Amino acid sequence: MTISTALPVTARRIGPLTTAQQTMTLAWRSLVQIKHNPWELLDLSIQPIMFLLLFTYVFGGAISGSTGDYLQFALPGLLVQNALFYTLSTAIGLNTDITKGVFDRLRSLPIARTAPLSGRIIADTFKQVWAFVLLVGFGMILGFRVQTSVAGVLGALALLVVVALAMSWMSVLIGLKASSPEKVQMIAFSAMMPLTFTSSALVSPDTFPGWLRTWSNVNPVTHLADAIRGLLIGGEIAGASLISLLWAAGFAVVFAPLAIRAFRSRI
Repeated sequence: MTISTALPVTARRIGPLTTAQQTMTLAWRSLVQIKHNPWELLDLSIQPIMFLLLFTYVFGGAISGSTGDYLQFALPGLLVQNALFYTLSTAIGLNTDITKGVFDRLRSLPIARTAPLSGRIIADTFKQVWAFVLLVGFGMILGFRVQTSVAGVLGALALLVVVALAMSWMSVLIGLKASSPEKVQMIAFSAMMPLTFTSSALVSPDTFPGWLRTWSNVNPVTHLADAIRGLLIGGEIAGASLISLLWAAGFAVVFAPLAIRAFRSRI
């Protein structure tokens, strides 16, 4: 007779409250990492300010004839550009945790399997809020003026976070599929850069060739930039905001299930 020496595995169901607590713990871990990684603080704070200064004072006079006029036009677009480019950090951080074995250690703990992914996304959402506040505040020092209201600013922040969160699922999928953080950056940057620079974020599409103007009119970044611009300095809001939310829903519906499936296969 053969006697099995294997120990029985006890399955323990993790409830929603415990899952939420574990998610926030891992989100805090991601935020605390900034203290030990000054380069992330550089990406989060210095880089947006650098882009704002460069676009305003190098290109502003040539594009708008006045750096002040261009600042009013470009800052909402730079907010959008910064938010979308920062979704790359979610993908890079996720891929780094996987390739360095952090997720292997987390998997050995009695925690919800979704907590590492959701914790990373929540932490990066807080970073998005910080970047928005920093960029608007520094822009106001340079001369940018909100021409709507506090409600408009809060609405712009909320819309930007919602759309960036939805589009981050595409970056998450890239982060889970790529073999290294360098490849994540190359692939994701190649996808985000054409989206932002062929939109109305930094220049008016009226100057584009006809074929490029046609694409710009359906580009999700164009609608998001127009909506943020309307919420901050006035203009059409409802249509652009609705289209932005529809695009966000589309990104979430397509990429979230794929990203979650890829995440479960990796852990």
